[in-house]
Amino acid sequence: MTPKACDTYRTLLTHFGVEGLPLPVSFVKIFKKNEDLPGFASAHAPVGVTLTACQAERQAVLGDAVCLTRENIGCVAAAISFGLVGQDEEAPLSGPRVYTNIMKDQAPDQERFAPPSPADFQRGTVYACHSEERPDFALFGPEDSGRYKDIETARKAISDMVCIEPADTRAVLFYNPDLGDEVPVEPDVIVLGVRPVELTRLVQAWQFMTGERIEASMGGLRVVNSDLIVRPYLTGRINVSSYCLGARLIAKYGPDRMGMGIPASQFETLAEGMKRSFTGYPFPDYPGARQC
Repeated sequence: MTPKACDTYRTLLTHFGVEGLPLPVSFVKIFKKNEDLPGFASAHAPVGVTLTACQAERQAVLGDAVCLTRENIGCVAAAISFGLVGQDEEAPLSGPRVYTNIMKDQAPDQERFAPPSPADFQRGTVYACHSEERPDFALFGPEDSGRYKDIETARKAISDMVCIEPADTRAVLFYNPDLGDEVPVEPDVIVLGVRPVELTRLVQAWQFMTGERIEASMGGLRVVNSDLIVRPYLTGRINVSSYCLGARLIAKYGPDRMGMGIPASQFETLAEGMKRSFTGYPFPDYPGARQC
């Protein structure tokens, strides 16, 4: 059975009023440990390779499906956000991972390199690697400033990086709505990659229906996993954020896109707003709207 959200997405897209408008989208479904993982999900779990959350999201945008688990997620921080690992775990995740491989490649002593544990991330040691004198946790060589000036600042930032607690997630499935009944499950969160001009129209559609403002909680790290997926999943509210370091450098997100994370409970209202306010907000006339 094709998920209802697929038709909702098409309604939303149609009522921008620009034929062929590219609006990158991925659906996200979170499976808990007390649930069986369906075959259609496990069939899309990478084997022998790891992917970051932003890489998985990009693959879904391109028309694929990717199922991330503790075993194949390439970013420890995303694993924390999704509740695939406990944030206080002291042992590093087994095997090579995309993010920690970058650390190893520039580490002063690659032979003795030990990847950081989830606890190292959550304590701020990884992000404040320069001030903590941990060059092995740097990403860009010996002059790397780290992501925050000191560990206190890192911990303050981390405190706003929402995560699923307790860590009871079995898998996170990213998939494209065009897959239809190949992935017969409704998403928990819908992620759109928007230009400012499209974001303007979506905000207008939301306010047309609700009168409510859309607030943006934005950080410089863990954007796809925490800001755009877990925050809407836990709060039940739309969130907007710019893409982060990993999304830009690893997954190669374009310079003119931001992310909009929409909980499934609000997706139909947003699409209905696009439809009902179609004649009140002439998006095709907005400067740049037709530059597809």
